[in-house]
Amino acid sequence: MDNKEDLFAHKSKSWDMNSKRVQNAKGIAELIVKNIKLDKSMELMDFGAGTGLLSYFIAPYVKKIVAVDNSPSMLGEFKAKCNEFVCETEIIEKDLSIETLDRKFDGIISSMTIHHLEDIIALFTKLYDMLEKGGFIAIADLDTEDGSFHSDNTGVHHHGFDREALQLIAEEVGFKDVKFDLASTIEKPHRTFTVFLLTAVK
Repeated sequence: MDNKEDLFAHKSKSWDMNSKRVQNAKGIAELIVKNIKLDKSMELMDFGAGTGLLSYFIAPYVKKIVAVDNSPSMLGEFKAKCNEFVCETEIIEKDLSIETLDRKFDGIISSMTIHHLEDIIALFTKLYDMLEKGGFIAIADLDTEDGSFHSDNTGVHHHGFDREALQLIAEEVGFKDVKFDLASTIEKPHRTFTVFLLTAVK
């Protein structure tokens, strides 16, 4: 891990200043709260937690959020503000594209992370294995786009996702009740991008 480049190091300090990003996370969180019965006994993992935008909005509804990310600078920002979260928090620096985490969670939430991982089948298998029976995933990411969402596509493995293809992967791994909803739209000068929320249970 020591020699691995942190692709988000230069972005972490200003990450939360982008109001579009805040609004996107808030919209995703509101849809998760609406679609999934959260309660104060739950321990969730926020996969690709970054600076904790999604966790912040989910925190009031659960007991604990475990922030997992491979960017130490992003997790540093998360840690700096975790006393503002109204639930317990824990931080784990780990790259789930190459490592595993021997933990079980009541649910796994994620926002705008999975397009950075190459092997989606392997990822969904890991997420499935980390859930308690009856646990859920709530994963938000871009619908298929033309590659223009990021100004720099370094570290981007997927230009969004086809919902049907992603549903097949989730079901192949063993997830049930796979559903998609429109979570938010992101306006950029050249076009509008849509963000889906995929929910499923083990």
